[in-house]
Amino acid sequence: MKKMKRHILVVLSCTLWMYACDKPGQQKDVTYADSGFIQDYSVKYPFDGDGVRLLRVRADRDGKVQLLASDGLKHLSEGRFLHPGSVVTDNTYRFMSAKTIVDMVLCQGEFVYLDQQVVFSNAWSGRLFVEHQLAEPTAFAANDAQEFLVTDGSALHFIRNGAVLWKGQIPGKGIVQLVNHPEDRTRFFLLAPDAVYRFITTTNALEKIYGGDGLMSFDVDARHNQLVVGTSDGYFRCDPEQGKVVGEIEKKLPWTEITAVKVIDGDPWFGTPKGAFVIKQDSSIAYYAGERWLPGDQVVDVAIGPDSSVLLLTDSGLGVIHFTAMTLHEKAMYYEQQVRERHIRNGFNATLVGMQNGDLSTGYLGDSDNDGLWTSLYLAAEAFRYATTGEQQALDHCMESLDAMARLYDINPVAGFPARSFERRGMGDTRDVLSDPERWQLAEQPDWFWKATTSSDEAIGHIFAFGVVAELVDHQETREKAIQLIDTLMGHIVKHNLYLVDYDGQPTTWGRWNPEYVNAFPTNVGDRKLNASNIIGMLQTAYYFTEKPLYRETAFDLMENHGYLENLLRPMEEIGKAPDGADDWSQMLSSAWNHSDDEMYFAGYWGLYRYAFNDTLKAKYGIAIRDHWEAERPEKEGAWNIFTAITGADDIDLDEAVWYLKEYPLDLVQWKVTNSHRKDIEPLAPNFRGQTIAEVLPPDELKISRHNANRFTLDGGNNGAAENSAGDTWLFPYWMGRYLGVIGAPVSE
Repeated sequence: MKKMKRHILVVLSCTLWMYACDKPGQQKDVTYADSGFIQDYSVKYPFDGDGVRLLRVRADRDGKVQLLASDGLKHLSEGRFLHPGSVVTDNTYRFMSAKTIVDMVLCQGEFVYLDQQVVFSNAWSGRLFVEHQLAEPTAFAANDAQEFLVTDGSALHFIRNGAVLWKGQIPGKGIVQLVNHPEDRTRFFLLAPDAVYRFITTTNALEKIYGGDGLMSFDVDARHNQLVVGTSDGYFRCDPEQGKVVGEIEKKLPWTEITAVKVIDGDPWFGTPKGAFVIKQDSSIAYYAGERWLPGDQVVDVAIGPDSSVLLLTDSGLGVIHFTAMTLHEKAMYYEQQVRERHIRNGFNATLVGMQNGDLSTGYLGDSDNDGLWTSLYLAAEAFRYATTGEQQALDHCMESLDAMARLYDINPVAGFPARSFERRGMGDTRDVLSDPERWQLAEQPDWFWKATTSSDEAIGHIFAFGVVAELVDHQETREKAIQLIDTLMGHIVKHNLYLVDYDGQPTTWGRWNPEYVNAFPTNVGDRKLNASNIIGMLQTAYYFTEKPLYRETAFDLMENHGYLENLLRPMEEIGKAPDGADDWSQMLSSAWNHSDDEMYFAGYWGLYRYAFNDTLKAKYGIAIRDHWEAERPEKEGAWNIFTAITGADDIDLDEAVWYLKEYPLDLVQWKVTNSHRKDIEPLAPNFRGQTIAEVLPPDELKISRHNANRFTLDGGNNGAAENSAGDTWLFPYWMGRYLGVIGAPVSE
């Protein structure tokens, strides 16, 4: 299972309460000051109207959100983060049901409606009630002087002081949208599929200011005094006075068919048939698509919502995008609670699976091929947290997960062999409902199964986490337990000639570090470098904490007599596909860059660098780590960026690491995500590393994945069938960064 399920385990530096040394690689001059940032998240309100169309959404000055549908007014019921609400009929004003409302706008922050006969409102004591004198009105706009421009698609009626003051006409039946200028009440603008018109209220002058094709939606950007016009193939800006296009039409967008435009706080938002996006002041794009953000991707309207939220109305319901100020530490505390509420299974860091369309209440804690591996990362995270903050809660979490890890060794009959996982039997033999049922064995302990065939990614994860706990957790019983586990596992491996030997007396498929296996690979096949790097780091860790000469002697024998030092120092640029004529195993393992291998490398780098036998080796190891990090830099992987700081380097990509932590979504449900259609990304030709585009996308626009995944994978997800734990995906790099000093404590206001 090494290839598909290895994961990140990485890091660190140390200040052993027992070993007097500075935190290696701690950044003295490069630290992110955690002063806060804006975190976005979505609250969703699905709608299944059985043929009813959602048309418009607005929020009034009191924060009430109202929707206009083809069968009348709607509003929202319940709804909070991760717990969707619903769109229901609005019966607040019961006699509104007698109205046939065709459009809805805001005037002075109040709802105003257009029906077949009148423009009216329930605000202002219901005094607003004006006949518009159009037989089949379709749309209207208002300014804060309670002036209204109403159309039936071609005819126009301008209302002032409760009466129709002016009537006009444009060719055809083309008007699809009207807007007012938010800072100039004398100007309205009208959009037709082939033209933009301006109406001036002081002179009742109607003028065509732009002609073109495929115009679909628009809004006024008051900050720049421009019109932002969405088309069937991109958007452009134009001068509202002269109608001249400013710049070129912009097509480098997530999707170019623009169905809705709204300028909010100076940033243009665009709705499309494939989600919505905003172009920020720095020209970066934030893309909101898929069920992480929206009930459906066909966006029909965009509006500003309560408390500076943004309302994205789709044909399947409403997505309310909230923006809240928080520090990274506050985000960490949210994730800590997420882990404890939904992701601890018998002490393991587990995934909530079996969910129905993202409904957390329908899930259960699933077993995993790598329960020990993912728990290793969470265990390390809590050890870093404890070493940084001294919080008793962090120590309690460490002790709980370390106990689960320890049970992996005593639940099976093979001395020193770690099970992959364990689970209750249930009623009868229930192995068929567990993952990989053929790997589960009956335990001698009543009521339990244990999982065999443990892999090398499990082993390196265990040694990494046990080393972190042994070094950083100032609690004698816990520290001694971690050291004992290091010795237990490494004693088994050395005793069995550098193999992990299962209950059947045979080495597992991936638990192999013997030279006969490792050096059988061609030099450019990654497993030769990887396995050499891992076993030397594991042996150094065992020697550092136990001081047993056997571990040191074995490591030097491998480096001096079997080429393991040369193997592990081999530059990453030499790693690639096996040469022609190589065996099938080598060909398979080197068919493409394996990101699970990256996780294993970095997990091993902790013991390789920190516990180096001497300074000469440490310097060489540092070069190898930096070389690997250079190859990984395009992924902007937060954990690898932060981890590399242990080498003492002061030029890690800290900005990218912080970007990763900030942009990771609060919603860790495995929603389906699609990006391959996007027109704002630069595709690359197929390559060995699997880098699909020139610039990696933000984490909140990608599928939820662990650190052993390719961050250039554009599409994926699981339709809301599971929720990942933040224990390994986010808390691990954050608390590692806090311990290393590259991420600062929250800055007090």
